[in-house]
Amino acid sequence: MRAFDLDPEKVTTKSPVRPFLQRNPFQHPLTLGFFYREKMRAIHRIAPEKVKGPILEVGGGRGGLTSLLYPNSTVVNVDLDRDLATAAPNRQPTLRLVCGDAAKLPFQDASFGVVTMFDLLEHVPDDKAASREALRVLKRGGFALVSTPSEHWRYPYHRALSRFCPPETDIMARWGHVRRGYSRGELAALFDMAPHASAPFINVLSVMSHDLSLTEWGERRRIAACMLLWPVTLAGYALRDLPGTEWAVMWQKT
Repeated sequence: MRAFDLDPEKVTTKSPVRPFLQRNPFQHPLTLGFFYREKMRAIHRIAPEKVKGPILEVGGGRGGLTSLLYPNSTVVNVDLDRDLATAAPNRQPTLRLVCGDAAKLPFQDASFGVVTMFDLLEHVPDDKAASREALRVLKRGGFALVSTPSEHWRYPYHRALSRFCPPETDIMARWGHVRRGYSRGELAALFDMAPHASAPFINVLSVMSHDLSLTEWGERRRIAACMLLWPVTLAGYALRDLPGTEWAVMWQKT
């Protein structure tokens, strides 16, 4: 990796929220992909306005969310799947994919100004090792940004949906989850310090649309169901501080 790719003095400003949300990668961002908009908004809330140095995205896959959050930043995406190098977000000139394990990162101590772990910890068997590694490669004063299911995560929301939805165990297996989620206290214990900021998302109201988007119905029917739920979903979106089924959380290394 070329030296200029990891400029320790480079300062990057966070994207304004509106253009960031408009880059929701889901094909139907206001219906089937609205839950991802909620996630993006929560991450944007807890992310610092300016960051210094290169950014490590752990388990970024093919999403490129960190690059959307901090445009023009230098991002190293470490993932177990080497084939993801051909995905469009990983072919950007300011992003480099490195094949590696979240629990044993192939980088020196204090190499990055930010480490992001979006929807990762619930997939990692040794989550303590992954959190320890994130802090190890983070510079003093740098930020760790995490999104993950909370202890309130359940699927489906209504028992009535069970006839239309795969069982919860099947969903977790399909997504590769090894655990349900974390309370705020469990996240604090995982990183050995209380979070400096947190934002819940997909709450008791907006989760209805989330669950309907994952039924086994055809696409048109799922979109129609989500559209019918728009008043409820928007009410949940407006009440953003209700307890959620997922978290966005930030720590700053001291």
